[in-house]
Amino acid sequence: MKFLLAQINPVVGDLEGNAKKILCTASKASSTSADLVLTPELSLWGYPANDLLLKKNLIKNQYPILDQLALDINKKYGNLSITVGIAEMINDSFFPNLYNSIALIERGEWKIIARKIILPTYEVFDEKRYFRSEEKVSVLTKVINNKTWRIGFTICEDLWVNKNIEGRGIHKKNPIFDLKKKKVDILVNLSASPYTFKKLELRSKVSSFAAQYLQVPLIYVNQIGANDNLIFDGNSFILNKNGSKIKQLKSFTEDFSTWDIEQTKPQKNKFEKSEMSSIFDALVLGVRDYAQKCGFKTALIGLSGGIDSALVSAIATAALGSNNIYCVSMPSKWSSSHSKSDATDLARRLKINFSNIPIENLMSSFEESFKNIVSFEMAEITNQNIQSRIRGTLLMALANQKKHLLLSTGNKSELAVGYCTLYGDMNGGLSVIGDLYKTNVFKLCNWLDSEDSIHHRKSYMLNTSVDLIGENIRTKAPSAELGPDQLDTDSLPPYSILDNILKGIIEEKKDLLQLEEDGYEKDLILKIISLIKKAEFKRKQAPPILKLSSQSLGSDWRVPIAISY
Repeated sequence: MKFLLAQINPVVGDLEGNAKKILCTASKASSTSADLVLTPELSLWGYPANDLLLKKNLIKNQYPILDQLALDINKKYGNLSITVGIAEMINDSFFPNLYNSIALIERGEWKIIARKIILPTYEVFDEKRYFRSEEKVSVLTKVINNKTWRIGFTICEDLWVNKNIEGRGIHKKNPIFDLKKKKVDILVNLSASPYTFKKLELRSKVSSFAAQYLQVPLIYVNQIGANDNLIFDGNSFILNKNGSKIKQLKSFTEDFSTWDIEQTKPQKNKFEKSEMSSIFDALVLGVRDYAQKCGFKTALIGLSGGIDSALVSAIATAALGSNNIYCVSMPSKWSSSHSKSDATDLARRLKINFSNIPIENLMSSFEESFKNIVSFEMAEITNQNIQSRIRGTLLMALANQKKHLLLSTGNKSELAVGYCTLYGDMNGGLSVIGDLYKTNVFKLCNWLDSEDSIHHRKSYMLNTSVDLIGENIRTKAPSAELGPDQLDTDSLPPYSILDNILKGIIEEKKDLLQLEEDGYEKDLILKIISLIKKAEFKRKQAPPILKLSSQSLGSDWRVPIAISY
């Protein structure tokens, strides 16, 4: 039996467009004589479709689209079989009234062959809002070349049931244990699993356990692409019954690969990547897909000469091409000469469009207006915020006028403690590095300027003859430059300390006593906790944040604003 793994990038809600993409996939299978094509979870819809799944007209429309797709495949490619992920309607009076299902298309018709059992409701997932859980495991019996095969089908979370590997027990059901009784010949998992740090390692472990437990090969097919804040990395793979990898598909790009079930010899992973390169690839894909799927061709960035805006500019250039990136420097009287020159030099290295709009006169006009009209002299923090908001207003005006996508450049450390200005530097349609702590921003920039990134820079047509970010930017002390000789450490502890405490609070959910046991001073911990609480209203108004961690400050951070604890 020969499979085609179709690691595709669907557009959420574009049922007709996604059906056409699946039809194109069928042509690849036909040319390689594949017997069964496997597409990811909810491949007809794109994942996550969220409240589009509550639109009855869309649910109904998928069925004639699926009917036509079945007819087109049969007409063009004969008896080719292909799996398609759909939202199956349940005809009763209970809600939710959908299954997350797999339909099998063959011979001009389609039928449901699997339904998702385990519905995740942690981090960004909220599947019980939309779907009902299936009770029993799914096995497809298929005759190929006069031989009968029993194929066990699971959908994404159905595989994530090993608390010893994940470090937590979430689900009481275990489809893998139930499949043992069914004596399947192969296990298939069709997924839409978002990228996070170390995710590939965890996927490999839970999949390897399942393959070894059932003593059968395992095929894992994952969606790629970015949908809003979620980035899907692909990285589909095949394991033999011993849990060893037979085949690995590419990461962060559409990929197709055939596999014959008789091929069981482990192969070396030619697509293995470092953590820094994976983070860069993820962010590039996140920006590219967000822009393209939302209809933007160009991006705008406020370029300060600091490391955050430098990194975002490099990512955007890799994603959209240097001709489509527009950067603006907006120096005030407090902007250092080296920041002005660093911004200019970075734009030259990236070969992006660059302009300079000084804001000193605008700032003076604001100060005078407040004094003369409302007898109001701006205090230090108000003065600093006005500077940031002038810049934010200019950027939004340019974005509106030129139809640019404005990219926000704040990092996770700043968003966590509120070291950012609402309606100022927080303006934008997408927060690119809002899930990267400042220390990781430095690490990623150091990697970009190292020999280890040369292959990546070439693949994205970035400059390889000089450092991309530049030593001046990488080594200067972080500063918002909103006041005389200002440094971030005037208000915050060093980022090496701050980020460890933030990670303990945000990702690891540590309390005061646990952080004290880690060696941090009580007063500092309480200060940071207070800053996080006070900044909650800002985060609620931030642009979508590209998710990289298990706990971003975006859609999987659900803390109330008005709280006391």
